[in-house]
Amino acid sequence: MSVGIVLVSHSAKLAEGLAELAAQMAPDVTIVPAGGLADGSIGTDYDEVVAATQRADHGDGVVLLYDLGSAQMTAELAVESLADPSAAVVADGPLVEGAIAAAVAAQAGKDRKAVAEAAATAGLPEDLAPAEATADSAEIELELRNDVGLHARPAALLVRALSEFDAEVTVRLGDQEADGHSVLALMSLGARQGDRIRVRARGPQASAALDKAKELVDGDFGE
Repeated sequence: MSVGIVLVSHSAKLAEGLAELAAQMAPDVTIVPAGGLADGSIGTDYDEVVAATQRADHGDGVVLLYDLGSAQMTAELAVESLADPSAAVVADGPLVEGAIAAAVAAQAGKDRKAVAEAAATAGLPEDLAPAEATADSAEIELELRNDVGLHARPAALLVRALSEFDAEVTVRLGDQEADGHSVLALMSLGARQGDRIRVRARGPQASAALDKAKELVDGDFGE
């Protein structure tokens, strides 16, 4: 099981499209769109959001994201009406970036609080201190050979894989460096086919994390 996600939007098409996109990066996570009114017009439907929240909860709770102010109100009212309001939380974060970050966190088995935090902090500037070589750090250089480089799906696969290791990981392309545990940060590098990236890991499982990164890159992320 994993934390479920509900996308509350004024537009049914927006919610459905975003749910489809996020599902590509988190195939085992229940992501339920709740957009538009019952007649197909623009707006948010309280009953639909309640029903979506109930469908998304498989025991580990639910995180709701929203697009505009009134959608936030609808989401909060829906949570308050649940038999157990503590089972769900409304995350304050950008809808698109937040949905992607939340989905990847849920896929990695994070709890409701961590999934909500991932959504809330999505898109914020990364504050990475320059990585320094230490006794428990290691670094490798890898060439991206897959068609799309380090974009959405490959980035999500890498983040999910690295989350299993006790290591801080950064990925560098040229003079840009990104947190290896952030899908959005990795995508922002714009790494394409043929680019060479440097992956640095620090911590008790640094070597294992680098081995996994190499395995994914050498295997073209399963493409």
